[in-house]
Amino acid sequence: MVADEQIEKWADEAEAGYDVEGLKRRGRGRPGRGAEPMQVVAVRLTAEEIAAVDRLAQREHVSRSEAVRRALAAFAA
Repeated sequence: MVADEQIEKWADEAEAGYDVEGLKRRGRGRPGRGAEPMQVVAVRLTAEEIAAVDRLAQREHVSRSEAVRRALAAFAA
């Protein structure tokens, strides 16, 4: 449920107006990581493998996805 204060804040923001051009420049979706579009690759992992990736991600202060990307880059090097 949304609090009345939040609704008032949204209403005030809408009444003040939005920077439409700024919103258009931002684009949709997640920000890109490079010049080419990225692809999603599904991988099946065991619970133990996921736990290991999560430990690595936590230790490195990165997301699970970034931990997997780093592991693949190290493997490919």
